[in-house]
Amino acid sequence: MTASESAVRPLDGKVALVAGATRGAGRAMAVELGRAGAVVYATGRTTRERRSEVGRSETIEETAELITAAGGTGIAVPVDHLEPERVRALVERIDEEHGRLDVLVNDVWGGDHLLEFDKKVWEVKLADGLRMLRLSLDAHAITSHFAVPLLIRRPGGLLVEITDGTAESNRAYRGNLFFDLAKCGPIRMAFGLAQELKEYGGTAVCLTPGFLRSEEMLDHFGVTEATWRDAVSKEPHFAIAESPVFIGRALAALASDPERARWNGQSVSSGQLAREYGVTDVDGSRPDCDGYFRDVVFGDVSASAEDYR
Repeated sequence: MTASESAVRPLDGKVALVAGATRGAGRAMAVELGRAGAVVYATGRTTRERRSEVGRSETIEETAELITAAGGTGIAVPVDHLEPERVRALVERIDEEHGRLDVLVNDVWGGDHLLEFDKKVWEVKLADGLRMLRLSLDAHAITSHFAVPLLIRRPGGLLVEITDGTAESNRAYRGNLFFDLAKCGPIRMAFGLAQELKEYGGTAVCLTPGFLRSEEMLDHFGVTEATWRDAVSKEPHFAIAESPVFIGRALAALASDPERARWNGQSVSSGQLAREYGVTDVDGSRPDCDGYFRDVVFGDVSASAEDYR
């Protein structure tokens, strides 16, 4: 962090909880909130002692260290957000240690390994489908139930639901009923919570990344963040992919905006917020994944991904 960066810290004194910060967008959002000066509680199920059912190696301790290295204060707390008493204890700890919560990010997921596309509801494994709903809808609702009373203690609290796809793009069926519900649910949650938070001066927004270059996606294509463009030969649309830092920067800008209430109840993308706030991805580009898929992939516009970066 440079001297100029350390001098401009719009979230100094603020406290954030990123539920589901082990990897991917959750980790990046936690780090960028920390870079803006926040104390960030990073929760998840994978620690250096234990892995979750997802089976990946990234840990919440690593996330906390990255937050602190970026200039914030990272605090790793192992939490399964499907266990109400653990979530209650987490919020009580935040209250005891800081007496406030300014930003709540509901990013819990971890259900991709359960997906079976293009199967009817009676053909999918019921236990897997119900688990996806639990990981998305239940975990988010439980977290909001316990954390929102602390969030609204001061006016200006921000609650961000994270999903895959905007309200517009999710009008199309997602190819698996349980996955469709899991990804549309947070959009409606943000809409409903916006109504409940409004009288307390709070804001609720649903945010989605574009084609995300998560650790898992990079592994899927056999590339790294440094060599990600090598995957374009296998998947041409990967040319529009964005790093997790992009949504992290977009979220930090939203959290730092004193006029963020104008977004209340909306479903927005990282690209939309990036255009509004002038933030860029790590390579200096500003990928417009929504526009690319709307115009080129599903429309009749003849253009390349580079035209949308």
